[in-house]
Amino acid sequence: MFRPLALTLAAATALVGVMAHQPAAAQQGFSSDQRSAIEAIIKDVLLKNPEIIQEALVELERRQQQAQVDSQKQVLVSERAAIFESPKSAVAGNPQGDVVLVEFFDYNCGFCKRSLVDIQELIKQDAKLKVVLKDFPVLGADSVEASRVAIAVKNQLKGEKYWAFHVALMSTRGRINGAKALEVAKEHGVNIDQARREMESAEVRSVIEETVVLGDRLGLTGTPAFVLADEIVFGAVGVDEIKNRITAVRKCGKTSCA
Repeated sequence: MFRPLALTLAAATALVGVMAHQPAAAQQGFSSDQRSAIEAIIKDVLLKNPEIIQEALVELERRQQQAQVDSQKQVLVSERAAIFESPKSAVAGNPQGDVVLVEFFDYNCGFCKRSLVDIQELIKQDAKLKVVLKDFPVLGADSVEASRVAIAVKNQLKGEKYWAFHVALMSTRGRINGAKALEVAKEHGVNIDQARREMESAEVRSVIEETVVLGDRLGLTGTPAFVLADEIVFGAVGVDEIKNRITAVRKCGKTSCA
């Protein structure tokens, strides 16, 4: 019974596809009776086999997910320099590292705070790892303010000093806004007057705007999100998961060598 059903459905679907994609003039080639017959076939098949709708929805979701993956891969290639090598992004770990791990984060993201411990451990264990930090403030105005301060601070603190500031700010309890970010910056020896001026500059705003646009193109819907070689890793997946992917990148250039 499956084969006749499949053939009937395929034929009906093909006819509907033809009708849907043909100009109005071409559709006039079908008589009213023919169109009614096609509609009746489809209705009869769906009523007798409603599971087809579920199967179709599953297939639609699979195709949409695959389309998203394909789109992300294209962006990873076309925007490679902006993702991995932008001078506007802060860097932790080894600036000359042979593997680059990019993190899109928000200072008010609980999972980002959890992932901070993982990043610290990875940097501690792997002397050849370069970590690129991208402010991706998606959790409201407070997050945007905090990121503006952090980006301005980058002009004064370099290398391990900036990393220490980032860790301290990310570890701050409660909601982090511009005022709290400036407090932490002051504790790390930052000239606050200069930071206040620079956080309002067009340059700082453009850094955030460019990162948000890049995140949107990559299909990022939340934080943290990590980019490693040919893959986007979503969420706080844990130190071992990321470490395994880094090992694979060194072995074959991809996050999975299978």
